[in-house]
Amino acid sequence: MSTYSLPRREIACDERWDVIVAGGGPAGCTAAAAAARAGAKTLLIEATSILGGMGTSGLVPAWCPFTDKERIIYGGMGEKVLKTCMAGMPHVPPDRFDWTPIDPELLKRIYDDLVTENGAEVLFNTQVAAVDKADDNAIKTIITANKSGLSAFRAKVYVDCTGDADLAAWAGAEFIKGDEDGELQPATHCFMLANVDMYAYTYGWRPFKNSSGTGIMDRILADGKYPLIPDRHSCNNIAGPGVIGFNAGHLWEVDNTKPETVSKALMAGRKMAQQFRDALAEYWPEAFANSFLVETGSLMGIRETRRIIGDYILTEQDFAEKRSFEDEICRNNYFIDIHHKKSEIGTVLEGHSTALHMGKGESHGVPYRCLTPKGLRNVLVAGRSISTDRAVQGSTRVMPVCLCMGEAAGIAAAMTAADDKHDIRGVDTAALRATLKQHGAYLPDDG
Repeated sequence: MSTYSLPRREIACDERWDVIVAGGGPAGCTAAAAAARAGAKTLLIEATSILGGMGTSGLVPAWCPFTDKERIIYGGMGEKVLKTCMAGMPHVPPDRFDWTPIDPELLKRIYDDLVTENGAEVLFNTQVAAVDKADDNAIKTIITANKSGLSAFRAKVYVDCTGDADLAAWAGAEFIKGDEDGELQPATHCFMLANVDMYAYTYGWRPFKNSSGTGIMDRILADGKYPLIPDRHSCNNIAGPGVIGFNAGHLWEVDNTKPETVSKALMAGRKMAQQFRDALAEYWPEAFANSFLVETGSLMGIRETRRIIGDYILTEQDFAEKRSFEDEICRNNYFIDIHHKKSEIGTVLEGHSTALHMGKGESHGVPYRCLTPKGLRNVLVAGRSISTDRAVQGSTRVMPVCLCMGEAAGIAAAMTAADDKHDIRGVDTAALRATLKQHGAYLPDDG
């Protein structure tokens, strides 16, 4: 590929900000809200027209568990978002804190309110396109692109919640992608079916898959009539009256840092979703005969891309030993959930790799040092791209823990912006933890 040199020109530069958060998914929303709540002048930049990422634009139909089977451990803003969403969904029992269904339209408004009511400003439909790093390993300026053209923004501190560690990577931070061969977990294009017969779905339920291999998904795959449906992955939840959300099927060789692969996957995912509707109408007609495909996600369901190399790399051994850390900013107990390779379709490995589960009441800590990329002074990373090994990323990538990481990063960013050195490693983690606890975080002193 040939190269092109951009002509030298001046563009507008907005220098008003203490904290700029890039990416408005769960981590970005809580990061922006927490930074603004702490008094920092905060801007949240989001590439789409919607906050919330995978729970809204991505149509993920349910929250991963918020409890350790004894109590809610993803507290603070995360718990507030969950319970506010539950309150607007009358069919959800008030104590269902694990695998709780999501109404994506409701959740959009919840995130809007969370961010703006805490005082942060939002800039939609704006893509971060480049970063300009200063000589002291700090990001000096970010360049954005939107309908106004190119613009520059400056802040004292940046929080990278892009999911792909774009800011950190473009500023020169080290990172790792995928497994030892660079292979990434498959993506999923979530969708919603409407006009489902709720009596048949709820009370005449037939298992999608079972141990005998005679479930609906097994029969659909054996038939061969619906070749775009690749495997038995078929999670589903009630989003509202007559509407079922699906996190179903897999798409391989999708790298969110390579837009051409995502573009192909989105088109393939839309066709796969229609085949799911048609297959369910044939094999479960009581519930789905009159259903129609009402929506596919405007975002692809990406499970992994870059993982930064931070001041600490959280490991599978840390997970297994349920380690605690003096600087931990949240607890986590979601299982290690690595989705299968394409070569494993039809094998006993197909499904989720669940090598390690936490027991009742068990969890591990996530240290602040996993949010601090080596070699950068004024950038924090929160969300699925924090510093972990690949196994642990299969656990820390999900929305509840991302909500908690974001809140911690936002508070730490505000603390850093208020300090003259603007160095993320100067944060008093004891004070950070105390502030998190004050706002409802679950951070037991003894782990």
